[in-house]
Amino acid sequence: MQFRSIIRIVGLLLALFSATMLAPALVALIYRDGAGVPFVSTFFILFMLGTFAWFPNRRHKYELKSRDGFLIVVLFWVVIGSAGAMPFWLSDNPRISITNAFFESFSALTTTGATVIVGLDALPKAILFYRQFLQWFGGMGIIVLAVAILPVLGIGGMQLYRAEIPGPVKDTKVTPRIAETAKALWYIYLSLTIACAAAYWLAGMTFFDAICHSFSTIAIGGFSTHDASMGYFNSHTINMITVVFLLISACNFTLHYAAFATGGVNLRYYWKDREFRAFLFIQLVLFLVCFLVLFNHNTYSSLLDALNQALFQTVSISTTAGFTTSGFSDWPLFLPVLLLFSSFIGGCAGSTGGGMKVIRILLLTLQGSRELKRLVHPRAIYPIKLGGVALSQRVVDAVWGFFATYTLVFVICMLALIATGMEELSAFSAVAATLNNLGPGLGEVSVHFANVNDTAKWILILCMLFGRLEVFTLLILFTPTFWRS
Repeated sequence: MQFRSIIRIVGLLLALFSATMLAPALVALIYRDGAGVPFVSTFFILFMLGTFAWFPNRRHKYELKSRDGFLIVVLFWVVIGSAGAMPFWLSDNPRISITNAFFESFSALTTTGATVIVGLDALPKAILFYRQFLQWFGGMGIIVLAVAILPVLGIGGMQLYRAEIPGPVKDTKVTPRIAETAKALWYIYLSLTIACAAAYWLAGMTFFDAICHSFSTIAIGGFSTHDASMGYFNSHTINMITVVFLLISACNFTLHYAAFATGGVNLRYYWKDREFRAFLFIQLVLFLVCFLVLFNHNTYSSLLDALNQALFQTVSISTTAGFTTSGFSDWPLFLPVLLLFSSFIGGCAGSTGGGMKVIRILLLTLQGSRELKRLVHPRAIYPIKLGGVALSQRVVDAVWGFFATYTLVFVICMLALIATGMEELSAFSAVAATLNNLGPGLGEVSVHFANVNDTAKWILILCMLFGRLEVFTLLILFTPTFWRS
């Protein structure tokens, strides 16, 4: 393990992250809201810490191995999540504890969207912008950004990329060079953000709200600048814009690259992808179920309202964004629990969505179907295929292993929350909301997490990291094999 080389890289990444403090400081200057000092102070502190970590180790440049990549990614998310808490803690408005500052920072960076801050409408613009900006950075992954723009990470960059990008197949590259792949993904990410902001602005949002909500929409984060979230705008048009861009962001970004790489728009790449078709099917079924139940119970006064709310909440919760227009937890019958369970599926692999990813659920379904066939014909060979290509047993085994580990982590974390005194439904939904990087839950966490005890908040921070790093990336550090030479 090249520890000095790892410290050098983490130091560089920390120095890179310090630059993100300048954007909210500039917002504070523009709006003169008096909230710029914590960001300027944090910038200098982080830049110096990053420099102190980098300078003594600047000559230690070695080829990164897979183990080094996993350790760097975990260290980076822990260090950056901790560093991101500083402006919240130093700020006078809101005045929050160190635990709440860490919770808010990790929730933003992991694009969970669970908040402990109430009274968002009265906060300084700089703080509001910073929350959204953290989500935007966390959405595609700061590691991928670093691989794209720091040549020093060009060596061994694939190890960082594999540890960071979500999904069961980690080695798929849209371009031959890893740095070019990261750049391509970020160009797409930036273009979608600009398009989303423009659409929001034309639909009636202020310029500030349009920019901020485009950050959290494309990142599938769910933070808002208002306590009422998207319900503040009370606009069917804005709701539908949100739906469109959430669906786009929940798709595999390599599909976006393939569709637009030739200079035109070739939509057949989307339809040829089996995961994309499964994703649309899941969204359609969820929408129809929610709409029919809401319409049957006269939950909304008009058919148009029922359609709009059913579509918005279905897409928002199932893609793990967590935007709300009204309390979906108050919907009739089983709908709140159904939507919460849909977040376990989440978005497609290679998207900014959370959850276990559609491709894994699809492979589990195919594997289950194969086992049923084997019961009837024990000697028959039934390969599992995607796109006409048979998958190796190693991929199938990895998916089963991921599912088992994900379930085990969920159960352990839920029991730990109950042990802190949290009520059972709230504990279940809180773990689901954080492990799936969703945000809102049910019970006492249906609106915010401010009333959760501090011990439970630290457990939920760990859940956010498990969800963002897809369990194995974090869990592997706790195995003796990882540290053995």
